[in-house]
Amino acid sequence: MPLFATIWPWIGLGAAGALLILLVATDALQADRRIARWYDLQWLTWLAVTAYLLHQFEEHGVSLLGATLGYGDAISCPVPLAFITAVNVSAVWVAGFASALAARRFPLIALSFFAVPLVNAFAHIVPAILERRYNPGLFSAVVLFLPLGLWALAVAVRRHGAGMKAIGVVVLAGVLVHAVLMGSLLAYLRDFIGLAPLVAIQVLNAALPAALMVAAFRGRVAVPRPAPAAPVRAPRKPRRPPAAAA
Repeated sequence: MPLFATIWPWIGLGAAGALLILLVATDALQADRRIARWYDLQWLTWLAVTAYLLHQFEEHGVSLLGATLGYGDAISCPVPLAFITAVNVSAVWVAGFASALAARRFPLIALSFFAVPLVNAFAHIVPAILERRYNPGLFSAVVLFLPLGLWALAVAVRRHGAGMKAIGVVVLAGVLVHAVLMGSLLAYLRDFIGLAPLVAIQVLNAALPAALMVAAFRGRVAVPRPAPAAPVRAPRKPRRPPAAAA
């Protein structure tokens, strides 16, 4: 068994710590430093990536109840470790980082990343309500995913003119990603596909939200670069009137 398949949540936890330092202590991850960071979509996307890394650790590393996917450890889980790794690394480590890097020029691509955490939150909340018990990942889904995702949608509408069409794409993409994920896993468990196709599907599935956003807007997901702010000149001191002749 590859070592990476069991330690990647811990690597993600370290990355989340580094990103938190950059997000809180610097403005390096902010696209527009003239506004508050909470209104900067690029900063919010990096924050969402950080939140998802923490969520991954709760769900697949050491959960609040010391379990992984309902089992004592990842080894005893019947779902292939390669599948779990491919899903999480592709959707967050690759697609998430790419979306955050593209946010300055392509805000709708950045917005598409929020499709997965928003829908994933309900994938944790609904079973918890129906079963009346905690499931690994529930805490971060409620505390991080829901408020951050909804706020990002509001910022996208207010600052980037995202309308109901863009929001609809985000919701649809999140549903489709989870449908493909679960459908392919069931196909594997019923011996319709092998492990290699299962992993390949997850890698491609990670690009689905951005691809849907591009298709919905026919590639018009870029925005003009903001003009540089004009330098502020200090006001000139008023000239004194000439002294009256004695």
